[in-house]
Amino acid sequence: MILKQIEIRTTNLNDIANFYQSILKLPVEKIDKNSINVSIGESSLKIIEDKHKSKPIYHIAFNIPRNKLQEAINWSMNRIQLIKKENEVLISDFESWNANSVYFFDTDKNLLEFIARQDLKNEELNEFNSNQILNISEIGIVKNEPYVYGEELIQKYNLNLFEKNKNNEVFTALGDDNGLLIIVKNRRNWFPTEIPAESNWTNITLIESGKEVKIEIRE
Repeated sequence: MILKQIEIRTTNLNDIANFYQSILKLPVEKIDKNSINVSIGESSLKIIEDKHKSKPIYHIAFNIPRNKLQEAINWSMNRIQLIKKENEVLISDFESWNANSVYFFDTDKNLLEFIARQDLKNEELNEFNSNQILNISEIGIVKNEPYVYGEELIQKYNLNLFEKNKNNEVFTALGDDNGLLIIVKNRRNWFPTEIPAESNWTNITLIESGKEVKIEIRE
């Protein structure tokens, strides 16, 4: 699965645009006075300003080369504050997924993640830089019945459960190592924080088996 474009909302477009352009060093294009597009490898993140809505909290992960997690940590040190545990950067080990990741926040307090998936053949020899933020790897979706909603998407769009995940009524994942829809139960804390997950307005455009699929998430 390829997550081609994710659309999210913000209450402060200038601040979040500056974060992605000046801090993460990603290409940012202003679409109009109320929206921008962030190019992230083969994916794009469209951010739309809506000052009349309460500030949403999203979870978005980015794939990086499988051999570059420590370099990504070093690159991040003077740019962003990675989530720590006992004064050390928290490196999560997802054994069944054969992946490791680190977490941080953008200016909207969206929970972001760099994840290195060892089963992807995407090694890089060059020193880590923003060009090695390869694509949007995950987008979080919040539902009261994650597994049921996942089955609905499977039937409607011919998607697949993520075979490495223990899918259940609390946490269900669809897709593969390239792109995942992470469906979690309402009010479940976003790992590794104590931030409860809440449903947010999101548009998702993905490619599965060569076909484009558009999914609209509404609060």
